[in-house]
Amino acid sequence: MGRPGDRRGLPPLHYFGRTTDPPPVWLETRARLEHARLLRDPLYAGDGALPRGGGRPILLVPGFMGGDRAMDTMRDWLLRLGYAVEPSGLTFNIRYSEAVLLTLAPRLAELARRSGRRVTIVGHSRGGLLAKVLADRHPRLVQGVVGLGSPFADPFDIHPLTMAGVRLAEAANLVRYGKTASVELGFLHELAAPARAPLTSIYSRSDGIVHWEACLRGDATCLEVVGSHTGLSVNPEVYALLARVLPGA
Repeated sequence: MGRPGDRRGLPPLHYFGRTTDPPPVWLETRARLEHARLLRDPLYAGDGALPRGGGRPILLVPGFMGGDRAMDTMRDWLLRLGYAVEPSGLTFNIRYSEAVLLTLAPRLAELARRSGRRVTIVGHSRGGLLAKVLADRHPRLVQGVVGLGSPFADPFDIHPLTMAGVRLAEAANLVRYGKTASVELGFLHELAAPARAPLTSIYSRSDGIVHWEACLRGDATCLEVVGSHTGLSVNPEVYALLARVLPGA
């Protein structure tokens, strides 16, 4: 089972992640193989059979503890397809959510202004959660949100090892910024609210970090792939879905 109590709030201090039927973290070793398979796939070359981006703007947001370099493979592919791609500017995604959103909002606004179009935000894991709330705050600037392994329904329904990383991030934010974990309450409330922009959730039942059911929401289009959590940003099945979803996102 997942965490007890209200899934929209903070977990209690004695919560250590999903300990009953936890995500299969050992399957995360597939990520390198998924990347290698993608690089051999004609899809990644961006051949003429794929829909073209036509300059549509996309903002990429990496996952927890990740940075823009983690999205480089996806960025290069999207550029080949003709999308206008903007990185998040993040190097280590552990700051409390409101601080990260304050850095993402100007990038979103500038990308929308420069392109003259609404922006699609693609976020991996925590990046998808940030993207959903960012889109809810600025719905006139956003065409849609795509989350990759993003636990939109419960951000703490995760493997105990990942929950340990969350606790370390909470400690870092307390020491560096003087912010306790309660700083996330407003963000979590916004995350739980109905989406104000079209929301797509791409998930894997064999995700070794996030329990797959946490990625499912009634207000999202939920699409299943097979693969690891960390490899979702380099998974050929994900790229095939994005090629179909992004032109209309």
